Amino acid sequence: MVKLIPLGGAGEIGASCFYLNIAGTGIILDCGMHPQKIGLEALPDFAAIDNEPVDFCLISHAHQDHIAALPYLVKRHPYIKIISTPQTRALAELTLHDSVSILTSQLTEKDKFPVYTHNEIDLLIQTIDYKAYKEPFIINGYGHNSSSPVTATFYDAGHILGSASILIEFEGEKLFYTGDINLDHQSLIGGAEIPNEKIDVLMMECTYGATESTSILSWNKEARRFANEANKILYQGGSILIPVFSLGKMQEVLSMIWSLMQSGTLAITDLYTGGLGRKISRVYDYNRYVVPRIDQEFELGKIPQNDLYSVERPDMLFNNPSIVLASSGMMIEGTMSYKLASEWFKNKNSAIFTVGYMEPNLPGYQIANAKRGNVIQLSEFKEPELVQCHIAKFNFSAHSNRDGLMEIVRKLNPEKVILIHGDSDAVDWMGASILKTYHGIKLFAAETCKRIDI
Repeated sequence: MVKLIPLGGAGEIGASCFYLNIAGTGIILDCGMHPQKIGLEALPDFAAIDNEPVDFCLISHAHQDHIAALPYLVKRHPYIKIISTPQTRALAELTLHDSVSILTSQLTEKDKFPVYTHNEIDLLIQTIDYKAYKEPFIINGYGHNSSSPVTATFYDAGHILGSASILIEFEGEKLFYTGDINLDHQSLIGGAEIPNEKIDVLMMECTYGATESTSILSWNKEARRFANEANKILYQGGSILIPVFSLGKMQEVLSMIWSLMQSGTLAITDLYTGGLGRKISRVYDYNRYVVPRIDQEFELGKIPQNDLYSVERPDMLFNNPSIVLASSGMMIEGTMSYKLASEWFKNKNSAIFTVGYMEPNLPGYQIANAKRGNVIQLSEFKEPELVQCHIAKFNFSAHSNRDGLMEIVRKLNPEKVILIHGDSDAVDWMGASILKTYHGIKLFAAETCKRIDI
């Protein structure tokens, strides 16, 4: 029997972390922090496995909600073995150092929450082992009590560079953890590859389970819509602010914009990027020949880009029409995109384009759903602001839509499905659809700290 204990990422998006006990081998799948919570509340519930063996941690990808709690896990279990793809290891070096800076800025002296140091991150990165896609490896723990080994294999998840779904096999049984998965091509990254075989247990994300698939256009169709809207702004002399995540979204949207410019679909104009996103782009370029890519010859570093962080005053971004890609993607207070939003509000010829999902309780959601003429207050410490710029919403998804998720179920034909990484509406829709379509499947909706025997 395999025991599963969700430690985070159950019934919500954030702090993804799932514990498996397979014949005495303790395996943790992902170890993230919740981006909308602070301090101890942002961590997975590690106390739930205090009396369990903890041998391995397999990381699906380098986004903060899947990896940022790793230093805290290592402090509790210093002998744990961490394994990821080579690309995730390289990106983790950047994202984990960035999380140090974010935590330091969020916490005050009153907060009794230890922030790990940059030196600790350097040591942690050195301990991460890495395995290529489709390269099986054995993960038997110290207390493994079976003669049959536990093996794991990474499959390209199509989400960001290095992202992996994880196949775990033991005594002829197969468990497949999707992590964040995308079957469709983006601008740079191709669609996911999944096993061509029956799976016994499927642990599946359901981020877009509550969203009509017809509302999520293909990348190419959404790109054409983007170009039409962008040209209107640029031709009237305005500039466009695009809030993006430094990892994944910035690289994909930058690539798309440059491709549209090169094809003559989008007006050629100044591009501004900077900060962590620039460093991550170099990792994307370095790995372009060793992972599946739409165009392996294409390099992000060869796109002409101005350094956003060298601009002396924000108003200078309106001197000439330009497109500005600034983090964070959800415009969290204190980030560059959040700071620039107020400048854009005042400029009637310019626009803010959002390009992905926004958490309802964050500033980005307010901005994405505002219209010209609205008055919005982004935080209790800011004055209400009149929105004079144009605002447009686009959805360049790095996750499978719900039709894609149902296709994963069809192809893998599992006996059991465990739904994770989605809000209650997404979990409810996916659960109802699976039960309606596949009568023989046993379904579980994961709940934090609630044990599931599988």
